[in-house]
Amino acid sequence: MSLQKRTVLVTGGCGFIGSNFIHMVLDDIQSDIRIINLDLLTYAGNLQNVKKFIENDDRHIFVHGDICDTEFVKSICSFYNVEGIINFAAESHVDRSITDEKPFIDTNIIGTVSLLTVAKDLNLKKFVQVSTDEVYGSLELYSHEKFTEQSQIKPNSSYSAAKSAADGFVRAYYHTHGVPTVITRCSNNYGPRQHTEKLIPLMITNVLNGKKLPIYGDGLNVRDWIHVDDHCRAVWLAYERGKNGEVYNIGSDNEWSNGELVKEILSIMGKPESEIIYVEDRLGHDRRYAIDSTKAKEELNWKPLINFEDGIKSTIDWYISN
Repeated sequence: MSLQKRTVLVTGGCGFIGSNFIHMVLDDIQSDIRIINLDLLTYAGNLQNVKKFIENDDRHIFVHGDICDTEFVKSICSFYNVEGIINFAAESHVDRSITDEKPFIDTNIIGTVSLLTVAKDLNLKKFVQVSTDEVYGSLELYSHEKFTEQSQIKPNSSYSAAKSAADGFVRAYYHTHGVPTVITRCSNNYGPRQHTEKLIPLMITNVLNGKKLPIYGDGLNVRDWIHVDDHCRAVWLAYERGKNGEVYNIGSDNEWSNGELVKEILSIMGKPESEIIYVEDRLGHDRRYAIDSTKAKEELNWKPLINFEDGIKSTIDWYISN
């Protein structure tokens, strides 16, 4: 008989970041971890992302369900003796939040409160909320300023407003109820298994399909890009080592304007810049994000390991193969 495994509930484990997290933990971390993967399988969740674990790995148990169903989540956590929750489940596409806010309120706010309630009622040992740098708002385009954990929360989209509200509840459950929470706020992720509505996979697949590459506005909006595997390692370290009640910013000091990023992808794929078209800008489009990860590096002993040149090439190769 095998030794008892530590069991963690991972929500949204069939989505982009959640599935890569499961691959990282089960493939790369030699430990006694078992993951309960709870996912509603909306358009952004894909069982293929974790297919290999569903078929032949008893360290992974998939459960189809809604994080907003508090009693259902509580029953799962009780049945499997879950020790903690890592919440990746979220509506995350800003464009969608502009046209319909309700799914963002339901999943990002109500769903988070539901999970916090479970963590409180069952006295779980850790709750990690995977948030976003977008809660901080926007930075000046050509400044040297970066978001720190002390930066003011100033969301500019319905998506980031919902994530800000969720973060507020996470903080409140720590201070009011003593739930051992940690919040991570990461910059823009790229890598395998990302939905093709997002910038980098959209550009790669458009090249592969012979379509033009649309860029919002003047293409000068700047983002700090981090490989999803580096982000996932930080989330795991936040779960294992993060101080309760704290926030950790996760970034890789890798700023690219949207225009230059798309040109880089075209260059790697051997296509001309004439494939780019500029389209009407997104409403409320934040100008620049940049992350100061000093705290995560010092307190979690984390640092990004994947340089962008290697990471973007391997990502392009993944989409070509898949």
